[in-house]
Amino acid sequence: MRYFEGFSLFFKIGLFTIGGGYAMIPLIESEVVSRRSWIAREEFIDLLAVAQSLPGVFAVNIAIFIGYKLRGVRGSVVTALGTILPSFLIILAIALFFQHFKENSVVERIFKGIRPAVVALIAAPVFTLGKSARLIRYTLWIPVVSALLIWLLGFSPVWIILLAGTGGLLYHKWAKKIEV
Repeated sequence: MRYFEGFSLFFKIGLFTIGGGYAMIPLIESEVVSRRSWIAREEFIDLLAVAQSLPGVFAVNIAIFIGYKLRGVRGSVVTALGTILPSFLIILAIALFFQHFKENSVVERIFKGIRPAVVALIAAPVFTLGKSARLIRYTLWIPVVSALLIWLLGFSPVWIILLAGTGGLLYHKWAKKIEV
């Protein structure tokens, strides 16, 4: 990976993806894993787990990891800038011109039309990750219950992660005792 190649890849993804970091996942995966083979699919799945657990913007965390893996600290800075710069420029332009278009019915309808596409862009990686995580009918309840606890009861995702990690550790210890 050359620096310009990494910057332009993440700049394009950041520029043309609406919906935030989760909507960028399928594009990043197809470019970095399938098309360019910069990292393996299993490594990408591990990267997603780590990027979600770290503080900061999800897509930037992914870009930093990929840039660092390929070109060290300079690569991580270049790919992070490529991810951040489009959003910064778009928000700057919106802030400068939004007052002129705020009441425009065409603009309002455009944003309403974009919503279903954003939902689909966010849902696609969820199903891809579900397949990669090898969810079966005995383990499918874990993400469903987690989502319901967060959505309906307002649980903090931090508590869900801690509970899931503790549960996985306890299950692993229990399963080891049965094998012995």
